[in-house]
Amino acid sequence: MKIFLSGSLVDEKDAVVSVFDHGLLYGDGVFEGIRAYNGRVFLLDEHIDRLYDSAKAIALDIPMTKEEMSAAVVDTCKANDIAEGYIRVVVTRGKGTLGLNPYLCDKAEVIIIAAKIQLYPQELYDNGLKIVTVGTVRNHPEAINPRIKSLNYLNNVMAKIEAINAGCMECLMLNHKGEVAEASGDNIFAVRNGVLTTPPSTCGALEGLTRNKVMDIAEKAGYRVVEAPMARYDLYVADEVFLTGTAAEIISVVDIDKRIIGNGKPGEITARLAKLYIECTKAEGTPIA
Repeated sequence: MKIFLSGSLVDEKDAVVSVFDHGLLYGDGVFEGIRAYNGRVFLLDEHIDRLYDSAKAIALDIPMTKEEMSAAVVDTCKANDIAEGYIRVVVTRGKGTLGLNPYLCDKAEVIIIAAKIQLYPQELYDNGLKIVTVGTVRNHPEAINPRIKSLNYLNNVMAKIEAINAGCMECLMLNHKGEVAEASGDNIFAVRNGVLTTPPSTCGALEGLTRNKVMDIAEKAGYRVVEAPMARYDLYVADEVFLTGTAAEIISVVDIDKRIIGNGKPGEITARLAKLYIECTKAEGTPIA
């Protein structure tokens, strides 16, 4: 496998960073997860824009232009013969000292990995997920703004641990007010009487690009889409619930905290949106070839 590392493609065994890199020491950096479908990088411009927005928000200077970063993503896919796969773009603060001061770091480190991924087994897409509410509260929006896709994912990891310990592959995270925020790595939607509702970023949810794309697809398909705070009650009584994410795509939730959602099977609206989303992934994107 070839890895893009600070300006060049290197063999995986040679893709190393300093133990003094603040991305390792403090989770100081940003990243994007991107998908390639049918020989195209899906939503590449949107992902690169969000990467640079996240970096700006934490005062991190990326030593490449957006155009250079996009070209590097495509080149990394080419080098690894990726026509269908997952791309991880990571920008760390770079090598520094054992202190927190980010201004003592030399320069940002850019890493791009293009490989394969399958987040959930196919049977869960066919039958739906069972999830539980966890005690780990989503970071306060004014502590770490949820629109910043940072390398510090310990909050999400702790929630994932709780889910796995409860026998589930995914969970529901609430914010400091007890409102619905998101899953450990995906956004969440509820469907009630044909209306789609999802929490805004002010509730602690990442402003996901798959989330945004699904909202656009749903509106074009004639559904009303609302961003609004939600309680667990709103999920329990929903006709359908589903998660969205770059890796997960769209996956139905059929059980939350032992409450059966709808009829306990993936819903018709979820299935329709998943079909429309897949159609978009096959037709849109930046060509790799």
